[in-house]
Amino acid sequence: MKRSFLLVFLIVLVAVIYIGRLFQLQILHAKKQNPTLSSTVKVEYDYPERGYVYDRNGKLLVANQLSYDVMVIPKEVKELDTLEFCSLLKITKENFLKRFNKAERYARWLPSVFLKQLSKEDFAFLQEKLSKFEGFYVQKRIIRNYPIKSAANVLGFIGEVNEQKARSSSYYEQGELIGKLGIEKQYEEVLRGVKGKRYFKRNNLNEITGSYNNGKLDTLAISGKDLTLTIDTELQQYGEKLMEGKRGGIVAIEPKTGEILALISAPSYDPNLLVGRKRSKNSTKLFYDSINQPTFDRGLQAMYAPGSPFKIINGLIGLQEGVIDDRFSVRCYGGYRYGKRKNEFMGCHCGITGYPIRLKTAIAKSCNSYFATTYRRIIDKAENSKIGLENWSTHAKSFGLGNYLGYDLPTGQKGRIPDSTYYNRQYTFRWGPTTTISNSIGQGEVETTPMQLANMTAAIANRGYFYRPHIVKKIDDNPIKNKAYVEKINTTIDPQHFNIAVEAMHEVFTKGTARGSQVPGIEICGKTGTVENFIRINGKRKQLEDHSILVAFAPKDNPKIALAVYIENGGYGSTIAAPITSLLIEKYLKGEIERKYVEKRMLDLSLQTEYDKLIPKIDTIASGEK
Repeated sequence: MKRSFLLVFLIVLVAVIYIGRLFQLQILHAKKQNPTLSSTVKVEYDYPERGYVYDRNGKLLVANQLSYDVMVIPKEVKELDTLEFCSLLKITKENFLKRFNKAERYARWLPSVFLKQLSKEDFAFLQEKLSKFEGFYVQKRIIRNYPIKSAANVLGFIGEVNEQKARSSSYYEQGELIGKLGIEKQYEEVLRGVKGKRYFKRNNLNEITGSYNNGKLDTLAISGKDLTLTIDTELQQYGEKLMEGKRGGIVAIEPKTGEILALISAPSYDPNLLVGRKRSKNSTKLFYDSINQPTFDRGLQAMYAPGSPFKIINGLIGLQEGVIDDRFSVRCYGGYRYGKRKNEFMGCHCGITGYPIRLKTAIAKSCNSYFATTYRRIIDKAENSKIGLENWSTHAKSFGLGNYLGYDLPTGQKGRIPDSTYYNRQYTFRWGPTTTISNSIGQGEVETTPMQLANMTAAIANRGYFYRPHIVKKIDDNPIKNKAYVEKINTTIDPQHFNIAVEAMHEVFTKGTARGSQVPGIEICGKTGTVENFIRINGKRKQLEDHSILVAFAPKDNPKIALAVYIENGGYGSTIAAPITSLLIEKYLKGEIERKYVEKRMLDLSLQTEYDKLIPKIDTIASGEK
């Protein structure tokens, strides 16, 4: 009797445990469970349409087109005629095995992309026979289309989610598409929308038996939001056209808002090359082109010595620190001597010998002697060089130099405005203003990006403040509300000091180095620069053609555009950078070009011969200014 009771008790106990566990799994934890992890549930995704992208004037920059991906669920694949299947997909058996094994390693019970982006013709041909191949199905997918073959560095591209990203993400599956560069990456969550999901029950024969949980977990796809960029497509395309046969970066900003009007990197590429079945082949060519570097955004990532345009900043710092005023003058005798040694001499080509040179003339004529003197006065004003350099560095950085500006693009460089900590690391001996004298003319250790130079110019145009540069104007029809892009950022220079700098920059175009690039009816203010360019080939230092620079804004009294133009190996700032700048200003403010002879000269000009002198993996060296 006792034995039979014990047996019954054990049976009841086991039954209670099983029932309790089933109740816990199916009732209490059902809502917490991820049905995609169950082999009895099949998930179908409904991919939303990705948001469209427009320029500031409503021109379509990025659209969508329908694509077809062959998907595979490895666990569901039965024996198949591999040769026939490969023939339908136009792949080899080796390629088939490689793709299948990759999907199986990821997850046998989850869908993976087996072959992406079939053409409509291939899809139609495959669809007729697809039912013969269990475990394979076709998934409709939205891919990008670029109606205007421009601004690839701004727009970026989308690519497949890799295995690592898929495993770490609760949203993405392997093979899905995600923004990889440009605004596609920066605004991925805005553009992508939300994919819909439908869950189905299936039996032990993998047959669909109905909706899972009565469809309570099913969701509808939500389309991505549209973006309106600050870019002016006509200006962007015109700038890219002018930069054909040249290398460098151009950035144009609207000073009163910080909106980026053009962001040009040359050489560039057609963004459609990174769409479709040929994307992998094309991306290899583009990303591994170490000579032309078409995917390297020179407007945001290239760090150059700013050259003479930086003299304006030193002049403004000198005014703010009270070490110079508009009456202070320097006499130039072909350069500035800062030591007794023969090489301790900074040459100057201002062309004014022995006569007093004041700030306005020093900017217009680009006198090295004047700004070397001003720089030493700034540093020497403090009780020691360390404190003096810190004061100078703080003022320069207030223009957005030497740091990330915080713009809404995922790439960039911070440039460099050296401080005392930097020089303490560089030198074991005592250093002073003469050690760092090249900073006075925008050389030495100072490095900036074209974006930073354009922002610096916008701050001067605004007489002492700027708005953080940004590339997105609206999300759907709603203006951006990010405080970072509507907050006025003041420099450390008092507004009254900017008038003399603005007048001097105007003289650059009326009497100075850019006088040959005047535009009738538009008062342009700017500053040319010519930076010497050295490389090291096989351990030997060799000089190439100088870099050509110009920063400018216009009109003088109500600025609507501020630019930085940097042409690698372009020679004097007045020969290439100045005319290109003036053409861009003319195009933006007038809508058409009247100086056709200037336009033709710049369009026909190619610097490829100069670039052919470069070889891969050369060691570039910063140097002094000409």
